[in-house]
Amino acid sequence: MRWFWLDRFEEFVRCRRATAIKAVTLAEEHLHDHFPGAAIVPNSLVLEGLAQTAGILVVDAIDYRRRVVLAKVGSSEFGFDAVPGDVLRFEVEIVELTEDGSVVKATSSVAGRPHGRAELFFGHIPPGESVPKLFTNEQFNRWIDNLGIYNVAREEDGTPVSRDRVRVEE
Repeated sequence: MRWFWLDRFEEFVRCRRATAIKAVTLAEEHLHDHFPGAAIVPNSLVLEGLAQTAGILVVDAIDYRRRVVLAKVGSSEFGFDAVPGDVLRFEVEIVELTEDGSVVKATSSVAGRPHGRAELFFGHIPPGESVPKLFTNEQFNRWIDNLGIYNVAREEDGTPVSRDRVRVEE
């Protein structure tokens, strides 16, 4: 992941579920080319938003010990096109979590209307030279601060989650 598709998090319950928001605007460069004269959000970018929301939830659930990569989109379907002016709501829930991988159920909606759903599989890869590091701890922490994750992050019992524990493995 070298760019970020999310605007902010609205809910983050460690090891369980998260909700993030993406406002679609005409200021986004990809909308000028896809499709000319009829701007729509490609469903591949909706999947990207779902995957980023889920990936952050998963990497937090494994305490940042491994790198989390999208390994497979098991299934996905979308009911309509998202367009400029829409606010996409991404909701993800961990279905299975092991040391080596995870399965996440993900849905998107626009103004309360169901938009899409997907089953996402993630691989958890130990840090090492064969897996390039895409950002520094400082860059990652700045990004999660901008998304407001730790403004809403809670343990399952409702206890606030401290940002101080976040450290991406080297």
